[in-house]
Amino acid sequence: MWDEAFPQRERFMKAKYALLLLILGLVSVWPPPVVRVDAQTQEAPKVKVPEPGVPQIMTMEGKFVRASYNNEGYVIIGYQLVNRSVGEDWMLLEFGVTVLDHTPDYRLKRDALSLETPDGKTISLPTINEHREGNTTALQNREKVQRDSINYFPPSASRACALTFFPDLTSRVLPVDEIELSNQRACLGRLYFKVPGGITYGQHWLNVKFEKSLVRVPFRILTKDEEKLMDKHYKSISKQVKDAFKPKKTS
Repeated sequence: MWDEAFPQRERFMKAKYALLLLILGLVSVWPPPVVRVDAQTQEAPKVKVPEPGVPQIMTMEGKFVRASYNNEGYVIIGYQLVNRSVGEDWMLLEFGVTVLDHTPDYRLKRDALSLETPDGKTISLPTINEHREGNTTALQNREKVQRDSINYFPPSASRACALTFFPDLTSRVLPVDEIELSNQRACLGRLYFKVPGGITYGQHWLNVKFEKSLVRVPFRILTKDEEKLMDKHYKSISKQVKDAFKPKKTS
């Protein structure tokens, strides 16, 4: 069961696309929609919600912004650049993380993060040397224009925190292997993954291990037709997902 602070944390989810209507005691919540429709249809696509396999709550803060959280940790990502990088070897995710109220400070290490691809493979973060040898400067420059704000955090996380697993390649800041999280720190940074065979369309997951639980953030790389349908029918898709999260009426 969620702790007593849970209702207070619901307030920060009242953004435009938040999926809020949940009740205490919820044990399983599903992530963002997967759009599977004929590109020629004029009807609003039906939403299929994949199963994360862990107890958590998901919100959709925009077309390319996803957040997942449980009683312990909160994770948000932006992946517009990834959706524009199909076929490329390197993936850059904008990444935000914090722990929630009543959770002790936690040292998040590099090996606590992994990427799951549509073919079921799990990819770890690259080493610092692997990243530097990957020549990701052009990707980093593209991020400056192909990005969305991911500044959606719980109210208590009011102190900015730079997550420097992969600092700017032109910066003198040294990379770190771990970062200390607290419920007052909103930590933001970049994550890189080298994807064998290149980035593909379909359902991906960012896995983040906290001390006592796992948070999985789902994100789908959309085809051009899927993205057009998402743009055209976003309100309908958002409503379908929102309805999927409503508590069931009891007789």
